[in-house]
Amino acid sequence: MTGTKPTAWAGGALYLLAVGLLVGGAPRASGTVHGVGALLAASLLVGVLRRAPLLALCLALLGATAVVVGVPGSGRASLSAAYQGQFLSYLAVDLVLGFVVATRARRTSILAAAGSLLLQLLVIGGFSHGDNLTVNVVIALLATAAACTGGLLIHERGEHAAALRAQELAEAVTAERLRIARELHDMVAHSIGIIAIQAGAASQVIRTRPTEAGEALRAIETTSRETLSGLRRTLTALRRTAPGAEAAGGDGGLAPSPGLADIDRLAAATADAGVRVDVRRSGREGPLPADVDLSAFRIVQEGLTNVVRHAGTGHCRVLIAYGDEELTVEVVDDGRGAIGEYGAAHGFGLVGMRERVALLSGEFSAGPRAEGGFRVAARLPLSDGARVPLEAR
Repeated sequence: MTGTKPTAWAGGALYLLAVGLLVGGAPRASGTVHGVGALLAASLLVGVLRRAPLLALCLALLGATAVVVGVPGSGRASLSAAYQGQFLSYLAVDLVLGFVVATRARRTSILAAAGSLLLQLLVIGGFSHGDNLTVNVVIALLATAAACTGGLLIHERGEHAAALRAQELAEAVTAERLRIARELHDMVAHSIGIIAIQAGAASQVIRTRPTEAGEALRAIETTSRETLSGLRRTLTALRRTAPGAEAAGGDGGLAPSPGLADIDRLAAATADAGVRVDVRRSGREGPLPADVDLSAFRIVQEGLTNVVRHAGTGHCRVLIAYGDEELTVEVVDDGRGAIGEYGAAHGFGLVGMRERVALLSGEFSAGPRAEGGFRVAARLPLSDGARVPLEAR
């Protein structure tokens, strides 16, 4: 059979040889000895079974039938008494049939089961009679049913496992797409908001106050370059999913991912857009896990973007509290405080922030304050056991 290696062919040939020696070399042995011997000899079909299950089934049927019909005897009654143990050889056929059902398509399995059972019933009908006939037929039916049931359960379990793997892969792809969407939104939305405000300011004063217009244009240039660098970094990370892409592409001199160390720069860019940012830190600063550091920066960045776009105020506060087990960041303003302006209907800022915090098993809240304004707060655990790295999503 195509694809069957020589070792498998050798195993099949040895099986047939062993059956021939068993039948021809021990004609006076009891039927049980012949049946058990044929059952043990079926272990030689393992190589064929792995590569060609249907061929293994045919060989097992041929060997088992040869054991039943091949031993000489005289008289139907004596034959019937002698051959009862030989039917044990068909247990090997049932085992092979179970493997066929477990590994092959349903139509193939049905044909294999029907052919195997039909041959067994014909042989049993020819070499059993009376009570022995009934008992052997019942045993053959039960053994075949058990083999098919076991094979079917294994087959369905394999299909279920494959479906779970496909679902996990689809979920991983979806999670990665969401991660990229969050990163692009947080990075681009803030920068474009700053650029739009600076461009509007420059267009208003370009004739009357050229110095201020020049400063606005330089701020636009700086923000654009930073955004371009971030986009290149994201695209490079995407390209590295292909084998060998990292070696071929290299880092290209790109800046590392931003973190809380860049908050002051972010505050300065926001101030250029007309919103002064008061950054306050508490606790002992120290190195943070990369995913926590990036998420905290993006949350603050998106919070400041919302202040610039929607709050209608010229001032806000950023609070960063370093703890032994968690990091807390807040963005608080004294503007309009209308939650509708920050909601999903106007973008995905709050949705992205909430997803980032959820991936790190933290807590997130956002809403208007009683005293006026709006507050965005996130608590991010620092323990490795509580976090799910963003890179793995």
